[in-house]
Amino acid sequence: MMTTATPLNLQVRPIVAADNPLIAQVIRDVSAEFGLTADKGYTVSDPNLDRLFELYSEENSAYWIVEHEGVVVGGGGVAPLACSAPDICELQKMYFLPQVRGLGLARALALRAMDYARQQGFRRCYLETTGTLTRAIKLYESLGFELIDNAMGCTGHGDCEVRMLKVL
Repeated sequence: MMTTATPLNLQVRPIVAADNPLIAQVIRDVSAEFGLTADKGYTVSDPNLDRLFELYSEENSAYWIVEHEGVVVGGGGVAPLACSAPDICELQKMYFLPQVRGLGLARALALRAMDYARQQGFRRCYLETTGTLTRAIKLYESLGFELIDNAMGCTGHGDCEVRMLKVL
């Protein structure tokens, strides 16, 4: 795997309970930046937003935190896709503050999540996003995700009109 040298002191690690309010704030800040408001059914409306450690401590689930010099600047995770076939996972809650975008973190985190998912026996990975997040869509396409017409599972993200699926 190719690694890129960066002057930033970045660390990627599994989420711990103390991260809950920190990563929730990152998600709220990034969502606000892109106009993804809670009234529209985006992640910011998720009742579990303030308890991600507990959520991702469940079976076949994982979430990773990105820290820059000890400050939480992003994260991303994977979990079984609710109300769907048992071989489908969902790439979830991939959010990064502006200062760490463009460094390949989202790609690295997505690859880590998909490797984890494969190890758990998942065969397909689903995600939902929105058309305004053009850089995210390009990233997912470059990772082999393909656009699909219909929503899968019951994610509760009614306004995420871009749905993608990848065979692991």
